[in-house]
Amino acid sequence: MKNIYRNTEIGFEKLVSLATFILGNSVTFILALATVIFWVTNRIFYTQDIHHRIGDLILGVTFLSLFIIQKSFNRFSASIHLKVNELVASHAPANNSVINVELKTEAEITELTREYTELAEIIEEKIMQEEDRKINP
Repeated sequence: MKNIYRNTEIGFEKLVSLATFILGNSVTFILALATVIFWVTNRIFYTQDIHHRIGDLILGVTFLSLFIIQKSFNRFSASIHLKVNELVASHAPANNSVINVELKTEAEITELTREYTELAEIIEEKIMQEEDRKINP
């Protein structure tokens, strides 16, 4: 059962990555814009009453906004990943397992999060012990 879930999760993550790439692509936006322009210039559009026309225009703008927002998010996300990877790679004692963490599965990211949470707790305990030693020599 656990194998089926893991395989399903990996497949879903690949599907999401593909959809994100497609929705954020400039060519996809141009195709969507052409579709909206086709609909607006179609005779059926003009046979509707004004409320339906306004609703369709709002729907078209919203539809196009999806592609613009996705493209913007892809660019922002890639730049953040690049900056973090540079910081990790430039710090000698850093754990390089977090470089390109965006390519890992959700389960791997959860495991890394758990490890770093435990590490943070250990460091916090050490700091508290050092502060106690300074206060009570």
